[in-house]
Amino acid sequence: MDQNNIIGIIGAMEVEVQQLCSQMEDASVECISGITYTRGRLRGRECVVAMCGIGKVNAAMCAQTMILRYHPALVINTGVAGGIGDGVHIGDIVLATDVVQHDMDTTAVGDEKGFLSGVNLVHVPCGQEVLKSLRLAAKQMPDTNFHEGTVATGDQFISGAQALHRIRREFGAMACEMEGGSIGQVCYLNQVPFAVVRAISDNADETSHMDYPTFVQLAAQKSVRLIENFLELA
Repeated sequence: MDQNNIIGIIGAMEVEVQQLCSQMEDASVECISGITYTRGRLRGRECVVAMCGIGKVNAAMCAQTMILRYHPALVINTGVAGGIGDGVHIGDIVLATDVVQHDMDTTAVGDEKGFLSGVNLVHVPCGQEVLKSLRLAAKQMPDTNFHEGTVATGDQFISGAQALHRIRREFGAMACEMEGGSIGQVCYLNQVPFAVVRAISDNADETSHMDYPTFVQLAAQKSVRLIENFLELA
């Protein structure tokens, strides 16, 4: 088994990874720092899947451990998000071209909003080759619209128009969530290609507290289907 061909997949919640883990062949399970990593074959590809938990610290810890322990060739963060871009609706897919952390703010010392010290970027670019493959996988979902653009991350569940408009205005984001930016930062520093895939569960506005419980399951299933398509093409 060549570890360098392993594909790492990270989701924050059980609904985002359970189906992938249940389909895995020859699975082995390992728990590190409270996070469970399931390794095996999925759609004929060697994968390791982890549920990191919600939030940037959990996501970063999971990504760093996954890279050090399993040495994946690439890492995909999959799951659901709030749609904030024009024309982005519940049930759509957003493929990240880059990620930002909308709650990172050292402007008081002269930095640009969202600037990541050490990375020295605001917009952290996703892997271009994996994005191409994900685009092909998305095109195999004729019942689903997909978009490409910036995905914004922060330790907040966005549920108000004011915050939504601010994130869209400051970063040009298409979707907002709570893990992808920190996973992207870890992968970028470790020189591991990464991608962020998000199915839209709500529109990050005043109705999001009602939409999210209703549509999260449907959205998560779409993100899983996209990952399955990707693995078959990879």
